Amino acid sequence: MITIAVGVGENKNILEACDIFKTQKPDVNMELIENDEKLAKSISDKNINATIRGSLSASNVLKQLKESYPKISRATYINGEGHEFLISSVGIDEGNTLEEKLNIAIHCINFMKKLEKTPKIATLSYARPGDYGRSKEINQSLDDTEKLSKLIEKHTNQKIENQCVLIDQAIKNKCNILIAPNGIVGNTIFRTLVLLNSWPSFGAITFGINEIYIDTSRDQSTEGYLRSLELAYKLAKL
Repeated sequence: MITIAVGVGENKNILEACDIFKTQKPDVNMELIENDEKLAKSISDKNINATIRGSLSASNVLKQLKESYPKISRATYINGEGHEFLISSVGIDEGNTLEEKLNIAIHCINFMKKLEKTPKIATLSYARPGDYGRSKEINQSLDDTEKLSKLIEKHTNQKIENQCVLIDQAIKNKCNILIAPNGIVGNTIFRTLVLLNSWPSFGAITFGINEIYIDTSRDQSTEGYLRSLELAYKLAKL
């Protein structure tokens, strides 16, 4: 029996998703939790195989997680027109240094390998190389992305596509790991693709912990929550 803890907040689409999933997977036990403190504790509960944020607020859960695991990060798993890829960072306070982004890239690569997929990585920045000199922020972003690409290649032996601002080209090239300049940009990309343009998302996988925690949006649809449940179930079975 697989036990999945699920957070239940104001958006009740999560309850409908749980009901549907239980009919599809009779070997699943759902533990519904309406308190973010209890949800955070469920992540380390040895009797629970996976935890999903559901429609509860993320801030308190993440705050408690980061007290025990200060180097956690998240990557949203998106299925866009038949092409699955990770985008990270998506936490607004994550991915601000080269070290953080290198660790995120390594986690994403290992995750793809765990799913028996071949990693194909693209790094992103604020602008094209020809825009260098237009502002200090653009210069810094272009420099950092170039450094990051070399660091990832050095530490993983993976070939990196430095696509700069061309996220459209990275997706066309079937890159399945996209490393955003920082978590604010990554979060904006997630909201644009998933919440505005309705690209299917499995939720955000949490790296830096041994336990399975899928972060989801409070505004997700029933179908979106169902995909997150399916991912949690799949990871728990590995």
